[in-house]
Amino acid sequence: MFLLPLPAAGRVVVRRLAVRRFGSWGLSAADMTKGLVLGIYSKEKEDDVPQFTSAGENFDKLIAGKLRETLNISGPPLKAGKTRTFYGLHQDFPSVVLVGLGKKAAGIDEQENWHEGKENIRAAVAVGCRQIQDLELSSVEVDPCGDAQAAAEGAVLGLYEYDDLKQKKKTAVSAKLYGSGDQEAWQKGVLFASGQNLARQLMETPANEMTPTRFAEIIEKNLKSASSKTEVHIRPKSWIEEQAMGSFLSVAKGSDEPPVFLEIHYKGSPNANEPPLVFVGKGITFDSGGISIKASANMDLMRADMGGAATICSAIVSAAKLNLPINIIGLAPLCENMPSGKANKPGDVVRARNGKTIQVDNTDAEGRLILADALCYAHTFNPKVILNAATLTGQTAHLTYLIQSSNCQYLIETGDRVWRMPLFEHYTRQVVDCQLADVNNIGKYRSAGACTAAAFLKEFVTHPKWAHLDIAGVMTNKDEVPYLRKGMTGRPTRTLIEFLLRFSQDNA
Repeated sequence: MFLLPLPAAGRVVVRRLAVRRFGSWGLSAADMTKGLVLGIYSKEKEDDVPQFTSAGENFDKLIAGKLRETLNISGPPLKAGKTRTFYGLHQDFPSVVLVGLGKKAAGIDEQENWHEGKENIRAAVAVGCRQIQDLELSSVEVDPCGDAQAAAEGAVLGLYEYDDLKQKKKTAVSAKLYGSGDQEAWQKGVLFASGQNLARQLMETPANEMTPTRFAEIIEKNLKSASSKTEVHIRPKSWIEEQAMGSFLSVAKGSDEPPVFLEIHYKGSPNANEPPLVFVGKGITFDSGGISIKASANMDLMRADMGGAATICSAIVSAAKLNLPINIIGLAPLCENMPSGKANKPGDVVRARNGKTIQVDNTDAEGRLILADALCYAHTFNPKVILNAATLTGQTAHLTYLIQSSNCQYLIETGDRVWRMPLFEHYTRQVVDCQLADVNNIGKYRSAGACTAAAFLKEFVTHPKWAHLDIAGVMTNKDEVPYLRKGMTGRPTRTLIEFLLRFSQDNA
């Protein structure tokens, strides 16, 4: 045995093999396309030896301890989220990536409001799978790392990149579970992550491609292929006018692109008459700000201002795939917010579906205008719960803001941290103290924009169980979430799926 020189390309990699022996394997081209990702924990104490996962231990035994032996001479212990790649250790896996999982005992961190262990797995598996992708291998088997669902989410989310419109694409890598682990949990993770990736694709697609009509068609196709227990209604402008949705129409009229009111039904309950959960999502497929026009810098990101619609629709598609025994309705008012001779002007007054008049003092606060009518319409279904999601305000940090007027607590282990925001009368007074109409679409003061936006929406909600998610802060990712590439995040789709799953279990 001897060590071959380290390959270039900036990766820490080690080859340990005999050339004669490697040749005797007779590897086919197909064999050379498979990679393996295995996990290793950090040392608990200074004198400890880093511990492999169960799958890692089994693989090391399979190759007579060569993984441990090679690791020991390859550098310092692996930290969480770091990788090391080895070649030639086993004939079935010419490339093996070892990933650092952090402390084995990591669990729910109350202060951080997430499950640290699951997040570590997602991050580690994602970076390991990307290493395999960089090697241009077409398949990878993944260590469950103690949580097959989290591992699957890390693999599927970490490998995704929007390149639909590029001629040169990254190698497509198929990921599957290594060994005979928990296949059910793995498949659940694949489903959750695929749901988020659908939302990412919708949000990332340029606005000239992702028009209101095109958005509705994509959701219709995905929902109908997910389950036969579905209905899709793509409502045209004439229907929106019949519904007296003057607030929604006032935003849409600034664009030549026709508006669509998307209404999707999943009828999973054995009782067809059981009241549904109603999800409402903001669907501005491009937001220029209208007459109150945005700055040109980063305006291209406003192709994702339909993130609310993308996440709620993708969550319902995933619920249909899970065959959940509940009824769900998704509502997405879809349009563009553009400046033109027909657009809303600051100071205009428009009338919502419930008859309330709205003074539009800022045309860039358009999301709440289209949601107002959709929320009014949501009440017609006698829902159990109304939940809306929207990339609503720019005054948000990198987390989801939850403003709820009901006690609908549920455990979140998805990594989408949620912060409860207040809905005080103080904020309501700021929007109802209005000179020309019943309510103003912006608050009196510049501060607490997320709270005054919620107070505005509350004027169109009478249901006792309503939750509002302001997801503007999680619309994009630079490097905040290590298992998502730079770009649109599709967050918090997995949290919404988890909510639907747990709601169905609690009401079984």
